[in-house]
Amino acid sequence: MNRIRQSLLGGLLVSCAVLSQAQEIVEHNRLMSHGDGHLMDMSGGMVMGQNTETLPGGCTKIAATKEITVRAGHKYAEKFPGRMYAFDQQEYHFEPCTKLTINFINEDNVRHQWMMHGLPRYLYPKGMFHLEVTGPGKISGTLILPPGDKTYLVHCDIAQHMEKGMKGQLKVGAGSGDLPSIPGVTSYVIQDVYDTTLAVSEPTPVADSTVAGQPKPTQSSTFISGMTVIGLAIGLLLAPLLGRYYRGMTVSEAISFSLEKLGSLLSFIISIIKKAFAMLMANKNKSLPEK
Repeated sequence: MNRIRQSLLGGLLVSCAVLSQAQEIVEHNRLMSHGDGHLMDMSGGMVMGQNTETLPGGCTKIAATKEITVRAGHKYAEKFPGRMYAFDQQEYHFEPCTKLTINFINEDNVRHQWMMHGLPRYLYPKGMFHLEVTGPGKISGTLILPPGDKTYLVHCDIAQHMEKGMKGQLKVGAGSGDLPSIPGVTSYVIQDVYDTTLAVSEPTPVADSTVAGQPKPTQSSTFISGMTVIGLAIGLLLAPLLGRYYRGMTVSEAISFSLEKLGSLLSFIISIIKKAFAMLMANKNKSLPEK
């Protein structure tokens, strides 16, 4: 009888321990809108790039309405040796112009994301759609896929999570090929090597240029070094002034702006030279004796 009681008590204790370790999935469904499709709450849930209505250019209508559930966690990486995190699925296929809702469930006690890159920037800020949950939880977001055949990267952007396996690819239409290093889909670009027998090469000593017999720096190299220092000094002095003109510009916009200003400067210099030459010729004609 005592043995039966002890067995029942032991089973009860084990059940309590298992229940205490069970993770409760918190559903983040009371998000505040911050504009531009950015939804967020104070409990660690966030959606960026939410778009439920606006059609991308080239889409005349919603081709299909789909809903998927994506799970993220440490346990999904167990089938990929050397990886630490993963999604439960590494590849997705959808028709162009599909209205897609993603229910993202994080099953770990850390922060995870499901981020899609390469979307048109005129419609999706920063060119991405982003779901994020801190700790065990669920969050949902919707976007409308662009037209055309293209393969998009989806991954977790938390430091080292993608490198440790949390990435996949989403193909719209026929896709545009496969991305590298997708766990279980494509081979890794840089393979992990665990062979401890590999010899470690000694670093090659760098020759000291001041040792006798070594060539001394030439005058031209000294002149270039001096000009580099002067250029850096001028750049530092002009940086505050240029910052006002280039603030908010992209690289291409800054280059176009600079070329435009350079063209204006050259036109101004040429006009001054023409005026000076005209004045010189006029004075020369005046000084010539009349016949």
